[in-house]
Amino acid sequence: MHIGKSYKLPEFLAWTRRTIYVLAVLSVAPVALYQLAGLKWLAIPWGIVFLLGATVALSAGFKNAQAYNRLQEALQVWESIVSSSRMWGAMCRDYVADPGLARQLVYRHLAWLTTLRHQMRDVKAWETMGKAQNVEYQRRYAIPEREQTLESELIRYLPIGETDEVLMSNSRALRVLALQSRQMNGLLAEGSLTTQQFCEFQATVRQLIEQQSRSERIKNFPFPRQHAFINSLFVRILCILLPFSMIGEFERLNDVVDGWAKGNMVWLSVPLSLLILWMYTSLDQVGESTENPFEGGANDVPISHICQEIEMEMREMLGEANVPAPATLEGDIAV
Repeated sequence: MHIGKSYKLPEFLAWTRRTIYVLAVLSVAPVALYQLAGLKWLAIPWGIVFLLGATVALSAGFKNAQAYNRLQEALQVWESIVSSSRMWGAMCRDYVADPGLARQLVYRHLAWLTTLRHQMRDVKAWETMGKAQNVEYQRRYAIPEREQTLESELIRYLPIGETDEVLMSNSRALRVLALQSRQMNGLLAEGSLTTQQFCEFQATVRQLIEQQSRSERIKNFPFPRQHAFINSLFVRILCILLPFSMIGEFERLNDVVDGWAKGNMVWLSVPLSLLILWMYTSLDQVGESTENPFEGGANDVPISHICQEIEMEMREMLGEANVPAPATLEGDIAV
């Protein structure tokens, strides 16, 4: 997630430049055919494209609003995970008399966070990080889950037996919570926890399961493909038709000018067509980049950074010294 003051226009233009190249061709070609090849019949009525543009604007507004809602819901889920994690750490510190056992419970929770964020980084068919503009922009920062394997990270938190058990599971994050619940039952049976303390631990485990399920729902169910497709299709149709409709509007200006400009006013439609089409395509591109808030894009929920902050806080609760701070942000991007 970009947490700086703002994107800069040059970097936004660089991110959209491939689209700009295509739009430049689409804007120049109709005017060249009209003005140089003499195909005067190419001009189409402005009213037709005006209606299409209004439809595209409504469709783009709906798509961007829904994509933003998905992002906000994902943020709320991970804010809840932060809250539950702090509660878990405080209970482990205050309810568990054995410091070694408290550390084991906290580190197993860190293993759950690690497993969940790796799960959220799984690549889905509908995600867009593989597109050229996103691959290029992603070189500005690093995604930890792309650079480290889940196994190499889990062994920092879990004993070998539990690590193997988690890695062999089809639902790894849920398996970690099952290990927590199993140990809570054991502590209750041996009298290390009171019934009330056990209930509070189990209530927190239930909250974590609910939060995991909400996060998985956003990850595993894409923005409705029919809406994404129809909006992109309408934008492409507009990109093709708009330059043809601008020709007639600028052709009329030849009647009110003199000199070198007379007869050539139609060429002014090129930059204006390019600008208008860039606005529409940029709205579509921004909406598309917001649809999937966990894939690791520059506008996504910074789950890796959140987990680093949770780990720092929970280890400090245990009284550990020399706890490393979260990694320094690269170019105002938290991932």
